[in-house]
Amino acid sequence: MELYTGFDLHANNSYVGVINADGKREARKRLPNDIGQILQFLEPYKAQMVGIVVESTYNWYWLVDGLMEAGYQVHLANTTAIQKYSGMKHSDDKDDAFWLAEMLRLKILPTGHIYPKDERPIRDLLRKRGHLVKLRTSLILSLQNIIDRNCGTRISVNDIKRLKENKVTPYMEGNQDLEFVGQVSKDTIDFLSAKIRALESFVEDRAKLNDSYENLLTIPGVGKILGLTIMLETGSIDRFEKVGNYASYSRKVSTKWTSNEKKKGRGNKKNGNKYLAWAFSEAAEFARRYDQQARGYYNRKLQKTNFMVAHNALAHKLARAAYHVMKEQTPFIPARLFAS
Repeated sequence: MELYTGFDLHANNSYVGVINADGKREARKRLPNDIGQILQFLEPYKAQMVGIVVESTYNWYWLVDGLMEAGYQVHLANTTAIQKYSGMKHSDDKDDAFWLAEMLRLKILPTGHIYPKDERPIRDLLRKRGHLVKLRTSLILSLQNIIDRNCGTRISVNDIKRLKENKVTPYMEGNQDLEFVGQVSKDTIDFLSAKIRALESFVEDRAKLNDSYENLLTIPGVGKILGLTIMLETGSIDRFEKVGNYASYSRKVSTKWTSNEKKKGRGNKKNGNKYLAWAFSEAAEFARRYDQQARGYYNRKLQKTNFMVAHNALAHKLARAAYHVMKEQTPFIPARLFAS
């Protein structure tokens, strides 16, 4: 008889539930996060196992990889799209595991993409770069505020980031405490800048570029790092049937629900890829600054609404452009994007 398995995955253990084709519960157990013990538990059911569901939590890599390498058909559950069964009066890890298996049996399981194992490290390096950039930005803003409060002047971001010439220290001279704070901040910012550059160089050398990457670089606002981010976070463009699916995955569509022109709530705005959302937002800012046609489109939107809506509209346009240049393997065509 066909069997289905669900894993309710936690930081140090997993609850496993196995059901048959009729939905009857065949086995259950809480196991430590050890692939050897997990495979040993599943072995008696392997011949009848149709599929295994694993939650898309922060730590799913090791479990999905181990199960796939052992020959199991694995599905990654999209947790943001799953709703608990409303008929449950009580819910715990056991029920969650069996509900995952039940959705797979009923063919109603919302699934996520299992990104190829050998491509994940480079993608995660770019994500780490983004993390370091955010840390550096927070330090820069803090140092700007310190100088502004104590000196009554605003130092530019570029002056703070400058490596060959220290333009921060002169603002702090004469106050030992401020000098120390300024030097610690500047040293940390410089350290992060060096690590960010090192990561960028490493990724550019190691990433396996495809034709999509070269086409992405023709889109206004998209440079090497954003092009790599879009390429690696997208994966295979063929998994997106329509441009709207890709724009939604990139978090560049509205989540507002309306009925009879009245707002009735919002959808899950976190459903999608936050790194793609960041990449297209950054690209929109660069395009607005340095591309005439993109700036013209942004300004037309700005005349009708506020700057944030105009910015998001441009980011949405760029996400749609990215889909087409990757799907059609063609360079960016401005007339197709900014005709209206």
